[in-house]
Amino acid sequence: MDQLPPWAAVVLAGGSATRLGGAAKPQLRVGGRTMLQAVLDAVRGATTRVVVGPPQDVPADVLLTREDPPGGGPVAALRAGLAVVDTDVVAVLAGDLPFVTAALVTDLRRRLTRDGVLVVDDTGRDQLLLGVWRTAALRTAVAAPGAPRALHRAVSPLEVDRHRPPVTPGEVPPWLDCDTPEELARAREVAERSAG
Repeated sequence: MDQLPPWAAVVLAGGSATRLGGAAKPQLRVGGRTMLQAVLDAVRGATTRVVVGPPQDVPADVLLTREDPPGGGPVAALRAGLAVVDTDVVAVLAGDLPFVTAALVTDLRRRLTRDGVLVVDDTGRDQLLLGVWRTAALRTAVAAPGAPRALHRAVSPLEVDRHRPPVTPGEVPPWLDCDTPEELARAREVAERSAG
């Protein structure tokens, strides 16, 4: 198998988590670890791992930066994260994906042939914060003067492939995030059942 090129990872770990009572969502625990730690474990092979968001606990080898303005949304966060990336390939993930795996990230890296490749969920929705990109193309898209604040608009000019990873019946999809107390409770229940 051909050696895949070096890559970096940018994890967006900001947002106000208003539906979770304003808690620091990436720091909430699912299955014995924080959701942020689950994501950072999935991108452990990256040459550089960058977390964009407010001050929070991250491993010593992970860079922590903040978008400008703070709370400015995913485009501003990506701009900040990409500023410290020096590889041609970058994985971009949300910080609240407790079931994402290193195998999926590797699969996406293998599938990168154009500007980007991202996961599509079982409803056909693009998961913009679960993909792998050509750094230069993504940097241009989010740094353009007057770049839209909405990420889907910012990346719409890019040539993007979509990947629908298979999910075994009864298993949790890797795109499951935790935006509400109900989703968080479900994720914790699934993680507990899997560990038992």
